[in-house]
Amino acid sequence: MALDSLLRAFVNNWWLARRIAKSFAAIGISPNFLSVLSFFFAVLAGLFFFFAGNSNSTHSHYSFNFLLLLAGVFVCLNAFLDALDGVLAREIGNASKKGDFLDHVIDRYSDVFIIGGIIFGGYVSWEIGIVAIIGVLLSSYMGTQAQAVGLSRVYGGLIGRADRLLIIIVATFITLIYPHPVPASGSLSLLSLLSLLSFPFLGWTIVIFALLCNATALQRFFYTWRRI
Repeated sequence: MALDSLLRAFVNNWWLARRIAKSFAAIGISPNFLSVLSFFFAVLAGLFFFFAGNSNSTHSHYSFNFLLLLAGVFVCLNAFLDALDGVLAREIGNASKKGDFLDHVIDRYSDVFIIGGIIFGGYVSWEIGIVAIIGVLLSSYMGTQAQAVGLSRVYGGLIGRADRLLIIIVATFITLIYPHPVPASGSLSLLSLLSLLSFPFLGWTIVIFALLCNATALQRFFYTWRRI
Protein backbone atom coordinates (compact mmCIF):
# COMPACT_ATOMS: atom_id res chain seq x y z
CA MET A 1 0.00 0.00 0.00
CA ALA A 2 1.29 3.50 -0.80
CA LEU A 3 0.79 4.55 2.82
CA ASP A 4 3.27 1.92 4.00
CA SER A 5 6.02 3.34 1.77
CA LEU A 6 5.13 6.92 2.66
CA LEU A 7 5.33 6.24 6.40
CA ARG A 8 8.70 4.53 6.04
CA ALA A 9 10.05 7.38 3.94
CA PHE A 10 8.68 9.97 6.39
CA VAL A 11 10.35 8.38 9.42
CA ASN A 12 13.62 7.82 7.55
CA ASN A 13 13.80 11.52 6.67
CA TRP A 14 12.13 13.02 9.75
CA TRP A 15 14.57 15.33 11.49
CA LEU A 16 13.38 14.33 14.96
CA ALA A 17 13.84 10.61 14.25
CA ARG A 18 17.33 11.26 12.95
CA ARG A 19 18.18 13.40 15.95
CA ILE A 20 16.94 10.71 18.34
CA ALA A 21 18.94 8.12 16.40
CA LYS A 22 22.08 10.24 16.72
CA SER A 23 21.48 10.58 20.47
CA PHE A 24 21.07 6.81 20.82
CA ALA A 25 24.21 6.22 18.77
CA ALA A 26 26.16 8.60 21.01
CA ILE A 27 25.33 6.59 24.13
CA GLY A 28 25.95 3.22 22.49
CA ILE A 29 22.40 1.96 21.98
CA SER A 30 22.30 -0.55 19.13
CA PRO A 31 19.59 -1.09 16.48
CA ASN A 32 19.11 -4.65 17.76
CA PHE A 33 18.37 -3.30 21.22
CA LEU A 34 15.64 -1.08 19.76
CA SER A 35 14.20 -4.07 17.90
CA VAL A 36 14.02 -6.10 21.11
CA LEU A 37 12.55 -3.13 22.98
CA SER A 38 9.89 -2.71 20.29
CA PHE A 39 8.94 -6.36 20.85
CA PHE A 40 8.64 -5.72 24.60
CA PHE A 41 6.17 -2.90 23.87
CA ALA A 42 4.23 -5.20 21.52
CA VAL A 43 3.88 -7.78 24.30
CA LEU A 44 2.63 -5.07 26.66
CA ALA A 45 0.19 -3.84 24.01
CA GLY A 46 -1.21 -7.35 23.55
CA LEU A 47 -1.58 -7.84 27.30
CA PHE A 48 -3.35 -4.52 27.76
CA PHE A 49 -5.69 -5.21 24.82
CA PHE A 50 -6.56 -8.49 26.52
CA PHE A 51 -7.13 -6.96 29.95
CA ALA A 52 -8.97 -3.95 28.52
CA GLY A 53 -11.42 -6.15 26.62
CA ASN A 54 -12.08 -8.37 29.59
CA SER A 55 -12.47 -5.43 31.97
CA ASN A 56 -15.15 -4.05 29.61
CA SER A 57 -17.03 -7.35 29.73
CA THR A 58 -17.14 -7.32 33.52
CA HIS A 59 -17.50 -3.57 34.08
CA SER A 60 -19.83 -2.40 31.34
CA HIS A 61 -20.28 1.07 32.84
CA TYR A 62 -16.67 2.18 32.54
CA SER A 63 -16.71 5.70 31.11
CA PHE A 64 -13.05 5.48 30.14
CA ASN A 65 -10.89 2.41 29.62
CA PHE A 66 -7.41 3.38 30.81
CA LEU A 67 -6.06 -0.08 29.96
CA LEU A 68 -7.10 0.37 26.33
CA LEU A 69 -5.38 3.75 26.27
CA LEU A 70 -2.17 2.09 27.48
CA ALA A 71 -2.52 -0.56 24.77
CA GLY A 72 -2.73 2.17 22.13
CA VAL A 73 0.30 3.97 23.56
CA PHE A 74 2.36 0.78 23.49
CA VAL A 75 1.39 0.10 19.87
CA CYS A 76 2.59 3.62 19.06
CA LEU A 77 5.90 2.92 20.80
CA ASN A 78 6.27 -0.39 18.98
CA ALA A 79 5.66 1.29 15.62
CA PHE A 80 8.07 4.14 16.33
CA LEU A 81 10.93 1.91 17.54
CA ASP A 82 10.36 -0.51 14.66
CA ALA A 83 10.99 2.37 12.27
CA LEU A 84 13.74 3.95 14.36
CA ASP A 85 15.97 0.86 14.49
CA GLY A 86 16.51 1.15 10.74
CA VAL A 87 17.28 4.87 11.02
CA LEU A 88 19.80 4.13 13.77
CA ALA A 89 21.41 1.32 11.76
CA ARG A 90 21.99 3.69 8.85
CA GLU A 91 23.17 6.45 11.18
CA ILE A 92 25.97 4.31 12.62
CA GLY A 93 26.62 2.40 9.39
CA ASN A 94 25.69 -0.88 11.04
CA ALA A 95 22.96 -2.23 8.74
CA SER A 96 23.51 -5.99 8.50
CA LYS A 97 21.81 -9.18 7.42
CA LYS A 98 21.67 -10.33 11.05
CA GLY A 99 19.93 -7.12 12.09
CA ASP A 100 17.50 -7.36 9.19
CA PHE A 101 16.72 -10.98 10.05
CA LEU A 102 16.20 -10.18 13.73
CA ASP A 103 13.96 -7.24 12.85
CA HIS A 104 11.67 -9.38 10.68
CA VAL A 105 11.43 -12.18 13.23
CA ILE A 106 10.56 -9.69 15.98
CA ASP A 107 8.00 -7.98 13.72
CA ARG A 108 6.16 -11.27 13.19
CA TYR A 109 6.06 -12.09 16.89
CA SER A 110 4.97 -8.52 17.60
CA ASP A 111 2.13 -8.83 15.09
CA VAL A 112 0.91 -12.02 16.75
CA PHE A 113 1.01 -10.53 20.25
CA ILE A 114 -0.79 -7.32 19.29
CA ILE A 115 -3.48 -8.96 17.15
CA GLY A 116 -3.77 -11.89 19.55
CA GLY A 117 -4.41 -9.46 22.41
CA ILE A 118 -7.26 -7.89 20.47
CA ILE A 119 -8.75 -11.29 19.65
CA PHE A 120 -8.51 -12.70 23.18
CA GLY A 121 -9.76 -9.39 24.52
CA GLY A 122 -13.06 -10.29 22.89
CA TYR A 123 -13.20 -7.47 20.35
CA VAL A 124 -13.78 -9.95 17.52
CA SER A 125 -14.57 -13.63 17.14
CA TRP A 126 -11.62 -16.01 17.28
CA GLU A 127 -12.55 -17.53 13.90
CA ILE A 128 -12.04 -14.19 12.17
CA GLY A 129 -8.94 -13.60 14.27
CA ILE A 130 -7.30 -16.81 13.05
CA VAL A 131 -7.95 -15.85 9.42
CA ALA A 132 -6.47 -12.41 10.10
CA ILE A 133 -3.29 -13.81 11.70
CA ILE A 134 -2.86 -16.24 8.80
CA GLY A 135 -3.15 -13.33 6.37
CA VAL A 136 -0.67 -11.18 8.30
CA LEU A 137 1.93 -13.95 8.48
CA LEU A 138 1.48 -15.12 4.88
CA SER A 139 1.62 -11.60 3.42
CA SER A 140 4.95 -11.04 5.19
CA TYR A 141 6.19 -14.49 4.18
CA MET A 142 5.39 -13.89 0.51
CA GLY A 143 7.39 -10.66 0.59
CA THR A 144 10.52 -12.30 1.99
CA GLN A 145 10.11 -15.52 0.01
CA ALA A 146 10.40 -13.50 -3.19
CA GLN A 147 13.85 -12.46 -2.00
CA ALA A 148 14.69 -16.06 -1.10
CA VAL A 149 14.15 -17.17 -4.73
CA GLY A 150 16.41 -14.45 -6.09
CA LEU A 151 14.12 -11.46 -6.57
CA SER A 152 13.90 -8.24 -4.58
CA ARG A 153 11.87 -8.26 -1.38
CA VAL A 154 8.25 -7.42 -2.11
CA TYR A 155 6.60 -4.72 0.00
CA GLY A 156 3.70 -3.94 -2.33
CA GLY A 157 0.06 -4.91 -2.05
CA LEU A 158 -3.08 -3.64 -0.42
CA ILE A 159 -1.73 -3.41 3.13
CA GLY A 160 1.66 -3.54 4.85
CA ARG A 161 2.82 -3.56 8.46
CA ALA A 162 2.97 0.22 8.82
CA ASP A 163 -0.60 0.40 7.49
CA ARG A 164 -1.75 -2.25 9.96
CA LEU A 165 -0.20 -0.49 12.93
CA LEU A 166 -1.67 2.85 11.92
CA ILE A 167 -5.14 1.30 11.50
CA ILE A 168 -4.88 -0.38 14.91
CA ILE A 169 -3.80 2.88 16.56
CA VAL A 170 -6.66 4.86 14.99
CA ALA A 171 -9.23 2.13 15.78
CA THR A 172 -8.00 1.91 19.38
CA PHE A 173 -8.57 5.58 20.06
CA ILE A 174 -11.94 5.54 18.26
CA THR A 175 -12.92 2.57 20.45
CA LEU A 176 -11.94 4.60 23.51
CA ILE A 177 -14.49 7.22 22.46
CA TYR A 178 -17.15 4.79 21.24
CA PRO A 179 -16.64 1.30 22.75
CA HIS A 180 -19.96 -0.14 21.54
CA PRO A 181 -20.47 -2.73 18.77
CA VAL A 182 -21.11 -1.50 15.24
CA PRO A 183 -23.78 -1.90 14.00
CA ALA A 184 -25.71 -1.78 17.26
CA SER A 185 -27.55 -5.01 18.05
CA GLY A 186 -30.93 -3.28 17.90
CA SER A 187 -30.41 -2.39 14.23
CA LEU A 188 -29.83 -5.98 13.13
CA SER A 189 -33.30 -6.89 11.96
CA LEU A 190 -32.72 -8.32 8.49
CA LEU A 191 -30.93 -11.57 9.29
CA SER A 192 -30.05 -13.12 12.60
CA LEU A 193 -26.74 -14.08 11.04
CA LEU A 194 -25.75 -10.42 11.08
CA SER A 195 -25.66 -10.53 14.87
CA LEU A 196 -22.39 -12.41 14.44
CA LEU A 197 -20.96 -9.41 12.60
CA SER A 198 -21.35 -6.71 15.21
CA PHE A 199 -17.99 -5.62 16.66
CA PRO A 200 -16.39 -2.52 18.16
CA PHE A 201 -14.21 -0.53 15.77
CA LEU A 202 -11.17 -2.39 17.06
CA GLY A 203 -12.84 -5.68 16.15
CA TRP A 204 -13.62 -4.44 12.64
CA THR A 205 -9.92 -3.73 12.26
CA ILE A 206 -9.26 -7.47 12.53
CA VAL A 207 -12.02 -8.15 9.98
CA ILE A 208 -10.25 -5.75 7.60
CA PHE A 209 -6.95 -7.58 8.18
CA ALA A 210 -8.60 -10.95 7.55
CA LEU A 211 -9.68 -9.71 4.13
CA LEU A 212 -6.88 -7.39 3.00
CA CYS A 213 -3.87 -9.25 4.41
CA ASN A 214 -4.88 -12.47 2.67
CA ALA A 215 -5.53 -10.50 -0.52
CA THR A 216 -2.07 -8.93 -0.15
CA ALA A 217 -0.51 -12.40 0.26
CA LEU A 218 -2.13 -13.48 -3.01
CA GLN A 219 -1.03 -10.28 -4.74
CA ARG A 220 2.57 -10.86 -3.70
CA PHE A 221 2.37 -14.52 -4.70
CA PHE A 222 1.19 -13.78 -8.24
CA TYR A 223 3.62 -10.84 -8.56
CA THR A 224 6.52 -13.13 -7.66
CA TRP A 225 5.23 -16.04 -9.75
CA ARG A 226 5.15 -13.91 -12.89
CA ARG A 227 8.77 -12.82 -12.38
CA ILE A 228 10.40 -16.14 -11.60
